[in-house]
Amino acid sequence: MDGLYLWIKALHVVAVISWMAAMLYLPRLFVYHAALVPGPHAQAQSETFKVMERRLLKAIMTPAMIATWVFGLALVWQSGFYAAGWLQAKVALVFAMSGIHGWLARMVKDFAADRNTRGHKFYRVLNEAPTLLMVVIVVLVVVKPGFG
Repeated sequence: MDGLYLWIKALHVVAVISWMAAMLYLPRLFVYHAALVPGPHAQAQSETFKVMERRLLKAIMTPAMIATWVFGLALVWQSGFYAAGWLQAKVALVFAMSGIHGWLARMVKDFAADRNTRGHKFYRVLNEAPTLLMVVIVVLVVVKPGFG
């Protein structure tokens, strides 16, 4: 393997770790934000959550997703694995992860505009979706199972 490939792979792994950390943390913020009990400090706490959610999305999650795609596509191009079934399945799951990313971004906007209509239990369940996708994606990459 040439040095450039290994550097791209390292940057891809760093980007994926950053993206997944944010994808797991943002729904957790939503759990706490949605669970706020009305009271004298609730508005101030809500504003703090809004700042945290926006910064996480804009400063970490979205740049990490973009970097994941850029370095991932570079790896595909350099490796020649594009015809492999495991890679095609992985890409489909990364599209699904990107869709969840977009859905979470929409939720950040809803919370920012005080339009959230879901309870904290919904966000607890939602928090599991990126985890399940991540597990399947990692298995595909490491095991590289045959797909016919």
